[in-house]
Amino acid sequence: MIMNTLAGYLRLIYRVPWMLLHILVGTPAVVICQYPWAQSVPFGRRSLKEAMSIWWSRMICRIFGIRIQVRGEFQPGAQLVVANHISWLDIPLMHSLAAMGFVSKAEIKSWPVIGFVAKSGGTLFHQRGCGNSASGVGAVMVQRMQEGGRVAIFPEGGILPGPGVKRFHGRMFAAAIDTATPVQPLMLRYLHDGRHDHDMTFLPGEHFVSNFFRLLRQGRRVADVAVLPLIDSAGKQRKPLAREAELAVRASFEADTADG
Repeated sequence: MIMNTLAGYLRLIYRVPWMLLHILVGTPAVVICQYPWAQSVPFGRRSLKEAMSIWWSRMICRIFGIRIQVRGEFQPGAQLVVANHISWLDIPLMHSLAAMGFVSKAEIKSWPVIGFVAKSGGTLFHQRGCGNSASGVGAVMVQRMQEGGRVAIFPEGGILPGPGVKRFHGRMFAAAIDTATPVQPLMLRYLHDGRHDHDMTFLPGEHFVSNFFRLLRQGRRVADVAVLPLIDSAGKQRKPLAREAELAVRASFEADTADG
């Protein structure tokens, strides 16, 4: 116990300066590259804008000691990306795989680091329980997918207590149906010593800052991501489509957890 505590604080000694350097140098570079000119500058197979956003997110995962393993790959074109939600680190994890705009709760705007970059990266914020907010976000989702972009949501409705995949809510699936955009399910899980890690989520009563530093003290973890087959949304209703995506993610999560 004492050795684990000491190891955690030793990790803080080198991870906190690394994080500060990334914030002070990397974040302004990413923000500059969010302007339209960066979208037209090629950088390998991507635009400079997309490459910088992906790089920033990968560095966040590295600073937290997270090694990413991915099964499957994204297809080109517009998609509604849906995933189970375990940790706030799910956002940089998913953003490290491909460029996508997130739909997120309004509270994230005030979170250190993540909130600033989320706003700069075009995240769509909505106020829970506000019909006008949800309608406005839905309209922007439709526009982005019509323009060929990916939009990512966590249809469980937040980071909920308890293990496993929770029920997917259907409301945000309407934009995919309206634009006949395929749904891309992702299964996310975190592993420690080959076993499912339940410590990545918020503990009871834990706030973001406390969780941030607790995760920063932790040892290395593996983020296991399964990019599952696309689901056709054409002609479907919201609830059945959400249920289909939920079952795909749950089946992958439970099979992989049993194997692990």
